[in-house]
Amino acid sequence: MERPGSAARTAERLRNSMINGELAPGTRLAESSLTGPLEVSRNTLREAFSTLIEEGLLVRRPHRGVFVATLTAAQIADIYRVRVLLECSALRQAPVRPPRAEGMRAAIDEAAQAAGAGDWRAVGTADLHFHERIVALAGSPRLDAWMRQLTAELRLAFMAAPDTEALHGPFVAMNEEITTSYEAGEAGRAADLLRDYLLTSERIVLGHLP
Repeated sequence: MERPGSAARTAERLRNSMINGELAPGTRLAESSLTGPLEVSRNTLREAFSTLIEEGLLVRRPHRGVFVATLTAAQIADIYRVRVLLECSALRQAPVRPPRAEGMRAAIDEAAQAAGAGDWRAVGTADLHFHERIVALAGSPRLDAWMRQLTAELRLAFMAAPDTEALHGPFVAMNEEITTSYEAGEAGRAADLLRDYLLTSERIVLGHLP
């Protein structure tokens, strides 16, 4: 028998697969091929699908099934508007005596190791973790959950780019600069750097759309 909350856990596992770049936009999710690996019933899987459809991560096409969403330029621009408001506010108001940059530092180290191995998809995942840790500075579980949804949507947007190194490479050094400013007690400057970063990232991601 499945435990209570199985649908929520299944939705989180699928969400993580999107964040890790394992499910590309347009991928059809067949119930028959997922119930076994996820160890859930079809009803539980359908409930998880419904959750992710409400979040905009999946779409249901009549007579065809459930697919990973493909984001439009307008949707991506809206995600970045939310990111500027959410991330920059969290960083600007973050504690600086002392700063709580451990999570950001861990994500930077994760990205550096992945870049050294030439695994640019993993660099992208580490970059998403970096931004989740910025929002975590606000100390709000609700904002953390919201950011997880945004992170999954962002990965779907990133996967439109044909050159992952060109997409993620420039931001490794920017993450370092933002973190160094925050660690120096300059949360306001770090937030300003982050805003410029996000605007640059938006232009790059939109530029890669077909």
